[in-house]
Amino acid sequence: MCVDVADKAGSIPCKHEAMRYVVNGLLATAVHFSILTLNMQVFEMHSAALANGLASIVGISVSFIGSKFYVFRKYGGKIAGQALKFFILYACIASIHVGILFLWSDFLGFRYQIGFIIAIIFQVGMSFFGNKLIVFK
Repeated sequence: MCVDVADKAGSIPCKHEAMRYVVNGLLATAVHFSILTLNMQVFEMHSAALANGLASIVGISVSFIGSKFYVFRKYGGKIAGQALKFFILYACIASIHVGILFLWSDFLGFRYQIGFIIAIIFQVGMSFFGNKLIVFK
């Protein structure tokens, strides 16, 4: 639980939670983008949407582990229930992410790197509030 008082036993100050969220998000995004780039440039996948969909699975997994054990630190929460909620939330977010890359790169023909940045902007807000209000509440 995020609280405004840092000295309560077992509590996590809100400002630290937000900073941890940013660090975890940057790591998960770096992994996601690395796999996307690998898919597009090394494996020469022709669909940015498909390459991104596969990369998102790895990025989502990294994000869950970081969120559970580093960002939200919800002690006593059942990992299976949290994982299920997390992966349902992220399946929705990943679908939006893939859809944005499909429209931006596959349909309109623009660079996938810019589409990725646009999709990340949408993802950040949905992810933080979804995790905070649904998954790790």
